[in-house]
This record gives sequence, structure tokens and C-alpha cells, in this order.
Amino acid sequence: MSVLSFRDVWVEYGEKIVLEKVSLDVAEGAFVSIVGPSGAGKSTFLRLVLGQEAPSRGRIYLDDEPLCPEPGPDRGVVFQRYSVFPHMTVLKNVMFGVQCKGKSTNVREEAVEMLRHVGLGDNLDAYPAALSGGMQQRLAIAQALITHPRILLLDEPFGALDPGVRLDMHELITTLWREHGLTILMVTHDIKEAFKLGTRVIAIDKRRKDPQAPHRYGSTAVYDFPLDKPNAAIRKELEKMVGEAAA
Repeated sequence: MSVLSFRDVWVEYGEKIVLEKVSLDVAEGAFVSIVGPSGAGKSTFLRLVLGQEAPSRGRIYLDDEPLCPEPGPDRGVVFQRYSVFPHMTVLKNVMFGVQCKGKSTNVREEAVEMLRHVGLGDNLDAYPAALSGGMQQRLAIAQALITHPRILLLDEPFGALDPGVRLDMHELITTLWREHGLTILMVTHDIKEAFKLGTRVIAIDKRRKDPQAPHRYGSTAVYDFPLDKPNAAIRKELEKMVGEAAA
């Protein structure tokens, strides 16, 4: 069952075309890794799903209904730079998300449970500045999950982390994905990370290039690989192909 559908989606800013002819479906429960060169429109793609932007042309559907072009609690997002409130404690950062939904009962209990779930149960009264990079990203994930979204959007979420911390975050996000039954769309520049975490890898880039008018051609899904039946030889070849597209 498709939870998200793009139908001939274009994004244009005046004379510049960022995305063109994007048509794809995302199954509920999928973990979709999105790769591509810088400036190809990967983050624009996520903003469309989040509702921060609307297509210039085409339609996006959530559960076969037109996606409302505004953020909603059914979609959470985590960015590369920790999107936390520095003037609030760890606990208040997460409680704020519940309160924004208008909930007034059991707010603290729900926030504490979520923080324990991401490994921050002993840091409730700390401020973000006192946390390591990995801990701040765990806090950002807790913020995103406290509203119980169906779709979690990750925009280079682990790019600023040290390799060891990054591996810990891989394990955490995989566990949360399975336990919460999430559908995840993750933008990453790390090809190995894309194949390691994803059940599907989509490469976004321009099919057509004209040096005389580069702004008149947008990106689309140039490769789309389901990885539900992994094969070592095929995976190696696909990593090579996607790596060339993202270079």
C-alpha cells in the first residue's frame, strides 16, 4: 500500500527548474534513502513531503488524498544541524512538541518515556549545550517522534557526527523505524549509509543537461533500486552506479 505518491511533480522558481517529472510511490513502512549531487533538489523533495513547499505542477497524495501544503503532526523531520531549543532543558524540548498538539495531560510522562527510548533518560534537566553531538541528535529525533508521525523525514541527519557515533545512530534509527512502524525518507551523501539503512535507494539528478541553459532542466529520479531482496553482487554494482550519479 502506498502512503505517499508523486504524480508528475515539478518545482520551479521563476526561470529555474529544480525538479521535473517526478512520479513515484512510497510504500507504507519503507525506509527510502535519497542520494544525489549537491543542488540536485533532494532537500526540496523533502520539503514537498513536509508541506513547507507546494509543487509548481503536478500533485502529491498522502493516503490517496491531496497532500495539504503545510506541515502536520503526521510528518516529523530531523535536520543535519540539531534543531533543538538551546534555552530549554532536554525534557522541556520534548514536552514542547506534545504541548503544541494541544495536549495537556500526561505530557511529562510521555516526554520522559520518549527520552528514555532514545537513551537520554538520565539527561532530562540538561541543556543542549551540555550534550555531545550524538546526544543532541537523539534529542532532535525524540522531538520528531513525540508527535507520533507516520512519516519521518531525515535530511543528512548523521553527516556531522563522528564515525563511531554515527554507527550508534544507525542502530537507533533502525530500531525506532521498526518499533514505531515508521515510513522514513532519508537524504544522505553517504552511499554506503544509503544502502545499509534503506529498503530502497532513489538517486535524484538531472537526466538532461544543456550548458547553454542549465537552469531550464530539473532533477528527477534517475535510479530507483528496491533492496528488499539483497544480493551482494548486485548491491556492489548499484553502489557504483549511484556513486557515479552522486559524484
